[in-house]
Amino acid sequence: MIIGNLVVHPGAYENVISSSLARLQREQVLPRIWQHDHTVWKSDPTEISNRLGWLHCPETMLAAVDRIRSSVQAIRAEGMTHAVLLGMGGSSLAPEVLGRIFGAQVGYLNLIVLDSTVPEAILAATGHLDLTRTLFIAATKSGTTVETISLNNYFYNAVQSAIKGDPGRHFVAITDPNSSLEHLARQLGYREIFLNDPQIGGRFSALSLFGLVPAGLLGLDLRVLLERAQQMAQRCQQWLDNGSSDAAGSSLLGVTMGELARLGRDKLTLMLSPALSPFGAWLEQLIAESTGKEGMGILPVVDELPLPAREYEHDRLFVLLNLASEPATEELQAALIAQGHPLITISLRDKYDLGGEFWRWEMATAIAGYCLKVNPFDQPNVEQAKKLARKLVQDYKEKGCLSEEDPIAVVAGIRVYGKQSGGSLAAVMDQFLSPASVAPADKNRSYVAIQAFVPATPAIDQAAARLATENSATISSGHDGGVWSSIPAFNGPIA
Repeated sequence: MIIGNLVVHPGAYENVISSSLARLQREQVLPRIWQHDHTVWKSDPTEISNRLGWLHCPETMLAAVDRIRSSVQAIRAEGMTHAVLLGMGGSSLAPEVLGRIFGAQVGYLNLIVLDSTVPEAILAATGHLDLTRTLFIAATKSGTTVETISLNNYFYNAVQSAIKGDPGRHFVAITDPNSSLEHLARQLGYREIFLNDPQIGGRFSALSLFGLVPAGLLGLDLRVLLERAQQMAQRCQQWLDNGSSDAAGSSLLGVTMGELARLGRDKLTLMLSPALSPFGAWLEQLIAESTGKEGMGILPVVDELPLPAREYEHDRLFVLLNLASEPATEELQAALIAQGHPLITISLRDKYDLGGEFWRWEMATAIAGYCLKVNPFDQPNVEQAKKLARKLVQDYKEKGCLSEEDPIAVVAGIRVYGKQSGGSLAAVMDQFLSPASVAPADKNRSYVAIQAFVPATPAIDQAAARLATENSATISSGHDGGVWSSIPAFNGPIA
């Protein structure tokens, strides 16, 4: 199955994918998505009808390019050399991807993404900065994200102490209209307040102001980035108009992910070439947070050290993504196909093709949600985590300390918390892992997620990757000041 630069080697699943594509056309899924029809996913429009603005970003955001350019030129003229983005998750991942892949263009600002409140991470990222030449970008859709607002307040006070002039000249806000951050930014006189389309969710915001303003500070050509996205969206639209199968790349990608996940191939293993490897973190959040709910989901596996093809279990769908100028991977592809693993390959002309990939993967994720019968746009666990964070902060204000649970075991300095009974570390781990399913034929093979809240450093990333690989496991580099591993069950059983 070949559509443009996307090639799907379906293995034993060709009929499944073809049947699902036919159902997609029969049920007019794509036209209904473009019409903002919430019934594609659920009968209740909540967090669907007001979350489809991303569809139109390639076109609507072109109107913002001149303002962003003008603002960037003024910032450069004032001698700013660094920009620090204060944001969490969907507000920070796309800028981080663009910063790591493109880097700052000559004469533009170096971008630092600070998505952690860990003191060591803050000092490591910003301790060397000259605050008189640094711009801070507070980015939060809701305007109430505790971590972002806390960082914003911390750095505003730091800048106020470090300079003689107006500290507001060192701050930009990106948020939804009428949010508390907008009001705060107006009160403190921020130099720019960019109000984003409120019908765009955080993890679907790569091509909105949340991604474009930092990209402009890096010196990227925003029109080219948006034009590549527009070309991808137009090819999808052409499929609606004439039924041409060669324009259905987003549909094919989404159906392949969704249908294979339903059949047990739910570990989406992303193998990105070195030049594009940062893109994996954005894909990871988009796919996992959008599909992982109601007992369903797709588990992205990112930054895994490669194993021999024969060692992978039959719960994998592989994606190989590279630049056309990079060495080909025919040997790896052939080995995976020979072992019966379904495989998707995507080759980009150049880095600006990422504009198209942002849009394609957003549409594909929406279609995967349709296949899995979940709402890909809501975020129940995110909201739950925000409420818990706000409660912890309030408790700290009232009590002067954070409440702590009692550990169920303490072994060699390791404290273990959970619902298991006490005992040795081995006994506790055995209890924890006992419900896991390891049968290769099981459509719901278990996995364990290891969340290590430690400063993210190359050494820690490498150590975690070795740990995962030695157990035939899988690893994903994480954010929020740490790393986590997602381990598809159990060639170890950490998987």
